[in-house]
Amino acid sequence: MFLENDRNLIQRRGWIEVICGSMFSGKTEELIRRLTRARIARQRVEIFKPSIDTRFDELKVVSHNENSINSSPVQHSSQILLYANEVDVVGVDEAQFFDDELVEVCNKLAESGIRVIVAGLDMDFSGKPFGPIPALMATAEYVTKVHAICMQCGSLAHYSHRKTDEKKLVMLGETDTYEPLCRSCYQRARAQNKKPIIDTAPKD
Repeated sequence: MFLENDRNLIQRRGWIEVICGSMFSGKTEELIRRLTRARIARQRVEIFKPSIDTRFDELKVVSHNENSINSSPVQHSSQILLYANEVDVVGVDEAQFFDDELVEVCNKLAESGIRVIVAGLDMDFSGKPFGPIPALMATAEYVTKVHAICMQCGSLAHYSHRKTDEKKLVMLGETDTYEPLCRSCYQRARAQNKKPIIDTAPKD
């Protein structure tokens, strides 16, 4: 015999969707599209982003196509559980910048019957899995990998190549700092960056 809470869980099923890819691949645009459709369907929607992401706006989630949606900036993923009250859909942008606890947070939301849509970079500038995204991809019911266009050859790109010598992991930037590249062009660019600088100045 089911309890009332059990019956509610069966009627209201939650799940996790992950939208991932390189920079300039349309991740945020797709996130905004899905959240907008949810609102059109009269669902209650709440959007979160890391507070360090102030590139376009301190409060709004903004795509490269300049579409935007209001959001709540948070410093730690655990805050999402505190603020996601009485909602049907939760969106999370730039998820790679969150702590690893985001995986547990998203699963708790989904288990409570909430649809969770997460967008973020799957790899950092060095081509390594980025933050909690890989674990979220493994946990999610649905994963969408979007691609940019390689700025060198025009093929599909899924690497975010950093055009500066800065080595720190988290570095916010746009086209002046990053460019999307395909595998071949990315490997070539990385190899060029690793070449030693030869001093050609005349010796005394």
